[in-house]
Amino acid sequence: MRNRFVAFAGLLAIAGLLLLTLIPAAAQTAKSAGKYNPPRLADGHPDLQGTYDLATITPVERAAGSKLVITKEEALKLETAQAARRERADQPIDGNRAAPPKGGDGSAGAAGNVGGYNSGWLDPGSKYTIVNGEIRASLVVDPADGRVPPMSAAAQERMRNGAFRNRPTSDAQESNDPGLERAPGAYDDPERRPLGERCILGFGSTSGPPMLPDYFYNNLHQIVQTPDSIMILSEMVHDARIVRMNAQHLPASFRRWMGDSVGHWEGDTLVVDTTNFTDKTRFRGATENLHVVERFTRMDAKTLLYQFTIDDPATWTKPWTGEYAWPATNQHIYEYACHEANYALGDILRGARLRDAAAKSTK
Repeated sequence: MRNRFVAFAGLLAIAGLLLLTLIPAAAQTAKSAGKYNPPRLADGHPDLQGTYDLATITPVERAAGSKLVITKEEALKLETAQAARRERADQPIDGNRAAPPKGGDGSAGAAGNVGGYNSGWLDPGSKYTIVNGEIRASLVVDPADGRVPPMSAAAQERMRNGAFRNRPTSDAQESNDPGLERAPGAYDDPERRPLGERCILGFGSTSGPPMLPDYFYNNLHQIVQTPDSIMILSEMVHDARIVRMNAQHLPASFRRWMGDSVGHWEGDTLVVDTTNFTDKTRFRGATENLHVVERFTRMDAKTLLYQFTIDDPATWTKPWTGEYAWPATNQHIYEYACHEANYALGDILRGARLRDAAAKSTK
């Protein structure tokens, strides 16, 4: 009886050893099986092609002291509140309403809600972005507080002296230096009108780099990929970025609206390095020496992970990094007829000349 027990115990011990040996292998297999193997082009690199919808209500920065990841319940509450605000804003406007006060009423909207599109024209997004299964409260992940680093003393001086040209006032106000006094902005001089209004670049930084949600409308981006170059088309103002693969940057004397982008592959991630910006683009007040590194990784059949790192020592006290998901979409990109039937600037100038003439005639 005892010998049978010993033999049985020996079998259990052997089985236990085999189980301990197999567990790590099984875990490793499960882990490997969970890694997405993307479809590949003939050159062996992942196929990133497709159309993506960048709309999201996740802001670039989050409130001071708040957390990066929010729960499903928190997200649902915030998304429901956003939907309710959108529904209220979509209600018909009273044609007999009084004019807003001079300078606007202070509510959200262009120039204090004096002008701009009605809510029905806008498509700012309705969901928070999800990265690695986490619902994110900001695009910025480094610094860990989710805030863009403070501007350098030199950058603050540039802003005070009015060097922040060709961008709307609202872009300058995105700075996390709320006490910074501003010189007259792009809406204060006809020769300093915003690049987006002039149909040179998309509003905000939707065309990039970095390529951010515009929280406005026209959120689609399309990637077309070849071994030698990759094109990224933005729906807003039909901007087309060309990434030259495995190339050297152009000489410093060559300056481009969206910089000079060169790319290479690091494993299954497309890395795009961009320099050679003009002194007119000025992303969030940056200089022409802005350096942007972007990473594109296919996470699954319908999602890209987009990551970006911003470095300009003359503008921020340290580099900063953000990331968010690009969900694929079956929507179509249509022509962006930017200046069609747009007489606003001409009318503004004609009105100013009439006012000047009237002022002279009264003297």
